[in-house]
Amino acid sequence: MAKIKAIRGMNDILPDQTPVWQFLEKSVKSVLGAYGYSEIRMPIVEQTDLFKRSIGEVTDIVEKEMYTFDDRNGESLTLRPEGTASCVRAGEEHGLLFNQAQRLWYQGPMFRYEKPQKGRYRQFHQIGVETFGMANADIDAEVIMLSARLWKELGILDSVTLQLNSLGSNEARAEYKEALVAYLLERKDQLDEDSQRRLTTNPLRVLDSKDQQTQSLLNDAPSLVDYLDAESREHFAGLCSMLDQAGIAYELNPRLVRGLDYYCKTVFEWVTDKLGAQGTVCAGGRYDGLVKQLGGRPTPAVGFAMGVERLILLLETLEVVPDTVKQPFDLYLAAEHKGLQERLVVLADQLRDQLPEMRIRVHCSGLKNISSKARQTGAPWVVLVREENDSLLANLWYNSEPTYDIQVDNLSETLLQQQQA
Repeated sequence: MAKIKAIRGMNDILPDQTPVWQFLEKSVKSVLGAYGYSEIRMPIVEQTDLFKRSIGEVTDIVEKEMYTFDDRNGESLTLRPEGTASCVRAGEEHGLLFNQAQRLWYQGPMFRYEKPQKGRYRQFHQIGVETFGMANADIDAEVIMLSARLWKELGILDSVTLQLNSLGSNEARAEYKEALVAYLLERKDQLDEDSQRRLTTNPLRVLDSKDQQTQSLLNDAPSLVDYLDAESREHFAGLCSMLDQAGIAYELNPRLVRGLDYYCKTVFEWVTDKLGAQGTVCAGGRYDGLVKQLGGRPTPAVGFAMGVERLILLLETLEVVPDTVKQPFDLYLAAEHKGLQERLVVLADQLRDQLPEMRIRVHCSGLKNISSKARQTGAPWVVLVREENDSLLANLWYNSEPTYDIQVDNLSETLLQQQQA
């Protein structure tokens, strides 16, 4: 019988990989907590109309990439391809948005059917930040500063670059889109295939085409900055001023548009040149019209999402993950003979009460290969419990070097002293 394997592009995260994920997640929680953000958890499955109305029916995501199915009641459901729409839906449904200021974050799997490649999978994980009820550029600056602080915490700030642009108001963007389409239609036969298709569906996406010939044509195309309304110009200038004062470097990228229809005014990406073609590790911007678009009252909003797999890949490529993250166990506890095993298990639980910060693994199922099993865990401390003259003794080893025997009753005190040394 053939073995069942994971679906292509939906990967297992194995025990030797999860410590790095936990390191990233712990860093994210620490930074977000320092900024006063609250976690929200949304369902993985939503009504299909949620994403059609938010992302846009003529986008690649909705047309080609969503995992959509009918349930037993004939209702069309979709595995969420991104988190912002779900967060807006949850906030609106539970009365969190109107006339309120909210700072929220979430994490979890997203799903898109596309060609799997390194750092980009069909089931992928995102950490997202969404803020609501704040219209000024100060909150745009805060979410960008927050992300910069996270990169600093992770040790990757010097390996990522912030790119900024403003899309202006919906009206200004519509006027620009009309001018761009008119320019590109005259040169349609010179565009790459994807750009020709996007010309009638999502023309702003032509601006971030990877085709060199298309990019060369765009050198003489109308510029979005020339169509910005006065309010958007002022908003963007305020954002840049705050980033300058905070010492956060950035590049202005007039072709940065993002892939989703709901963005307006500020858009930004953090990119790296350390991962080849998969260079974007975090992206976001302002989406003031989305709440109304999904049936709520007008609510200003700004946020971002980061791809966890791509960040993990960057952390590993740069070799910035602390060694302590890769060696999760502090103490490996074993018995000299089988008759001591029951007392060993009880001893381990007593030690967990006395040393709550220490991670303890008990050697179970036989006495073979104690030293090799201990080495596999990476535990610096190994304790072998033995019996002598009706007393229990603990033989301590530290980093494969024997130390000394002590009474088991003194074990926790000795280990605590060693931890503090």
